[in-house]
Amino acid sequence: MALSPKYPQKCSAIRSDPRNDRPCIRPNPRRALHPMRIIAGTLRGKALAAPPGRATRPTAQRMRQALFDMLVHAPWAGQTLLEGAAVLDVFAGTGAFGLEALSRGAASATFIESDPAALAALKANIAACRAEARTRIVAADALHPPKGPVQTIVFMDPPYDQGLLPRALPALREAGWITADTLLIAETGRTEDIAPEAGVLAQRAHGVAKVIVWREA
Repeated sequence: MALSPKYPQKCSAIRSDPRNDRPCIRPNPRRALHPMRIIAGTLRGKALAAPPGRATRPTAQRMRQALFDMLVHAPWAGQTLLEGAAVLDVFAGTGAFGLEALSRGAASATFIESDPAALAALKANIAACRAEARTRIVAADALHPPKGPVQTIVFMDPPYDQGLLPRALPALREAGWITADTLLIAETGRTEDIAPEAGVLAQRAHGVAKVIVWREA
């Protein structure tokens, strides 16, 4: 779940403060009433914190549930793939995908994130889930990641329409996180044109977003 400056919730009448050149941002009441939660598994119901004072673009819970339901039942994935998997959550934001994977049986989750506010929320969420022993936070730019071990599943959720995914993929390959047979999942804007070389295994759209799944050739 990546932070996205693309969708700020600006007040209808912005009144500039001479001491502060940032736009007025209205809190999102729906977030307060309906916090993000782990959907299923051993951590089911755990609330996930989001960075305060920032507009965020969390993966919709319905999208996350549909994605994991698809992974569990698809012939190219299945529960056996998820159980014991090493999962990499790139542009991790609050870490919702990686923590959901841990809740459903993954052995480990690594999170790549560079935004300080997102990192603080991510650390709080890992602590709330008591998942420190099975997680690793890499505070780094996803376009320039450090070397890492091969992952079973890689989830990427960059800010929409900024051309980050085509740049992150080769960087992750070069760093060793992605290799043959790694299952790749990307959430992008609905109109973004992503055409994996290996061919798409599945694609689902929800609102302004879409999820694409393919396997590294």
